[in-house]
Amino acid sequence: MSIYKKLLFETLFEESTDGLMILENGKCIECNQAILNTLGVKDKNLLYGLLPSNISPELQPDGQKSSLKEKKMMRFALIHGSHNFDWVYTGRNGEDVWVDVTMTPITMDQQDIVYVSCRDVSRRKKEEKKLLEEKEKLYRLAHNDALTGLPNRLFFIERLKQVTSMAKRHRRELAILFMDLDRFKEINDSLGHAAGDKVLCEIATRLPGVIRKEDTLVRLGGDEFVILMENLFDKTDAAILAKKILDVLNEPIYIDGHILYVSGSIGISLYPENNGSIDNLINCADTAMYKAKAKGRNNFQFHSNDLTEIANERVGLEEKLRQSLNNDEFLVYYQPQINSENGELTGMEAFVRWNHKNTKIISPSKFIAFAEETGFIVPLDQWVMKKAFTQMVQWYKMGYNPGILALNLSMKQLRREDFIFRLKSMLKETGCKPEWVSLEVTENQIMPNLEKVFDTLTQIREMGIKIAIDDFGIGCSTLSRLKDIPIDKLKIDQTFIKNLPHNKNDISIIKAAILLSKNLNIDIIAKGVETEEQKRFLTETGCMHMQGYIYAKPMMASKMEEMFKIKCHNTLDMEQ
Repeated sequence: MSIYKKLLFETLFEESTDGLMILENGKCIECNQAILNTLGVKDKNLLYGLLPSNISPELQPDGQKSSLKEKKMMRFALIHGSHNFDWVYTGRNGEDVWVDVTMTPITMDQQDIVYVSCRDVSRRKKEEKKLLEEKEKLYRLAHNDALTGLPNRLFFIERLKQVTSMAKRHRRELAILFMDLDRFKEINDSLGHAAGDKVLCEIATRLPGVIRKEDTLVRLGGDEFVILMENLFDKTDAAILAKKILDVLNEPIYIDGHILYVSGSIGISLYPENNGSIDNLINCADTAMYKAKAKGRNNFQFHSNDLTEIANERVGLEEKLRQSLNNDEFLVYYQPQINSENGELTGMEAFVRWNHKNTKIISPSKFIAFAEETGFIVPLDQWVMKKAFTQMVQWYKMGYNPGILALNLSMKQLRREDFIFRLKSMLKETGCKPEWVSLEVTENQIMPNLEKVFDTLTQIREMGIKIAIDDFGIGCSTLSRLKDIPIDKLKIDQTFIKNLPHNKNDISIIKAAILLSKNLNIDIIAKGVETEEQKRFLTETGCMHMQGYIYAKPMMASKMEEMFKIKCHNTLDMEQ
């Protein structure tokens, strides 16, 4: 470069109104006065040797780390010849300085450098931010209720159009719960509209606590509220939510020294059942709400009478289950597990029975699936676990040897973040030893969720508790996955046992499962064994551990103790 060109470059460089820097190996080796003014820096020497990220916040507005983003931008400029992007520096006063950056790789005096031009756009960014805030404010004013801050009718209609379109595309169901407060006019007439407004605000505060995160709560106006439920798993889930809303409404409200009680009438319409159009969905929910009013208020009604009846049954069942748990109306039954070679008791599986006060004892097939759907299975599992742990400790203290306790575990329980903590606490509280326990998870539940619960299973095994896969053979196991799961036992499902030894396919599956267990060095047990033929075939094939009616049905703890006593008596007779 000639002396004239060099002087010209230096003059243009120094006098440019844009902030300029020259980077070598990513670090500043030269800069002009404009960049000093932009950053509020007095001396060039304060910038020399620094990376741009050294004078920038840790994170850029797009969420990228400044140190990583500068390398990415530099690499892009080197590949493409130049690169233009937004960047934020930290000014001397600590405020963000927005600049429009252009990076250009050049060769000067046989040196590879990067020429960086920075145009201060902070004022423009502030104006854009202000405009955006104003726009958001106007949107909120247009789409939110001024009194409660909840979304309003306009927002609801727009949202309903979006979700019905998505539901149609993905073949999903949704529900609209249209709620009107009962006799709200009496509060306004007796205490005034100011008190009525406070009641509405209190309700708007309470309702978000009972709806799901993905649901939308709206105040349509007056004393009317709407809840939009997306991704409905079961139609009657809307009824369960309606019942929770009615319960939270029934709690007293304290306003200006007064104790007020309100209730609501809720109408429910479903998509796609109720014709699907926006207007029809709203009208059906509105009509159902007036049905609820006509039936005495403080209740919910579906647009379809049949659905209302079914939903009431389900809601009633959930209430009964929870009341029964509080009233200690459940029982734990135990079914022995036997070594077929010597007849010795190796353990027992715990089952829950519902001893409802108004009916006879109810089997799990009548309520376990419902408990899974509603989440009631979690407190129920914990109750059974504590009861069975306590019973095991008592039996061992009495001098009996009940073997290993097998407990069924739901996936909802296993996936809880606090499960390991609760398990350890329960073992400590009851005095039950981990080596006395085996936790069972069905194959259908464990395989789709394996990655999510693998660490939990590992921790359970490290505690000394055994893990079994229940209902083995009817799920979706693959040998490549099975070999890496931390398990101790396979339980062959009874569907493969009932036709033994006459069904060739069942025979092949049983033999394969036994061989697999031997190769993986884990135990195997057959459940649902009912006949001598089945018992003989399993024993001869190599499956020694069994449970089923051939030995005993599930029984109460007192009946198990009678078995222990008979066994002890027979042992003493043999010794004598």
